[in-house]
Amino acid sequence: MSDLAYLFPGQASQYVGMGKDLYEAFPHIKNLYNQANEILGFDIAKISFEGPKETLQQTQYTQPAIFIHSVAVLKLIQENGVKPALVAGHSLGEYPALVCAGVLSFEDALWAVGRRSFFMQEACEEKKGTMAAVIGMSIEEVFDLGKQVQNIGIVQPANFNSPDQIAISGDYPAVEAAVKLAKSQGKKALLLNVGGAFHSPLMASAKEKLEKALQTISFKDAQIPVVANVTAKKISRGDDIRHLLTDQLTKPVLWQQSLQYMYQQGIRNFVEIGPGRVLQGLVQKTLPGVTIFGIDRKEDVANFEKTSQTLKV
Repeated sequence: MSDLAYLFPGQASQYVGMGKDLYEAFPHIKNLYNQANEILGFDIAKISFEGPKETLQQTQYTQPAIFIHSVAVLKLIQENGVKPALVAGHSLGEYPALVCAGVLSFEDALWAVGRRSFFMQEACEEKKGTMAAVIGMSIEEVFDLGKQVQNIGIVQPANFNSPDQIAISGDYPAVEAAVKLAKSQGKKALLLNVGGAFHSPLMASAKEKLEKALQTISFKDAQIPVVANVTAKKISRGDDIRHLLTDQLTKPVLWQQSLQYMYQQGIRNFVEIGPGRVLQGLVQKTLPGVTIFGIDRKEDVANFEKTSQTLKV
């Protein structure tokens, strides 16, 4: 379908109980989770369905849990025969997007997510960093914020989420100082409940390890173009995608720019595939007037099936 894009959420979309209704309703989704447990070496189904929340929030569990849930939903809606013109994922969400695009197999992508989350967890423990959301600041003002606290530590934009929301990332004391500074200028800013400074130079050790790990798996050219976080442009060559996945750990997620690029490419219908509603909110803030669906639970799958029949395929 020429005006349809699939979007896949990243970390912070997780919730206890995610995927349980799909697991119980569809035998092939149950098999998917059982296969995932074997690949990962721990019971990701139990952590996804029962928590506790504190365990699910740990990077090494959060990322595989969101990935598997997104792929489970994807497998169910692919049965409808609807094919998007473009796919994109927010940070971790690039991995289920690559499964959708035929770049990575489920098994290889899950293994890569398992390695990525473990390396990022290690990097978080090596260097104490965090992230914060800044509301109502321009890109220039956010870069200036980082400059003003550079004597304390690193702070840089991590996610350009929507026109009014940018996430910053860096050394804990420096991010704390940047939040105070933003508030003193009359802006809204708050620390995020994350394990570390994602999409910043503090993830350099994870990037190096992930680069080596990704060399061991096969990246095919994309059957559906993927809009990359790092460039906010579509790419199809497998080797380019591999390279950008490692860059993504230390560079900002250009999400707002990716959505605007997709709109310029003629996309008017967006579908968020996976847990939560985070991306639906960001689409509404960035591209008012487009259509956005969310598919998370069993009833959403059924609703999309009805809706997709009315969409012009």
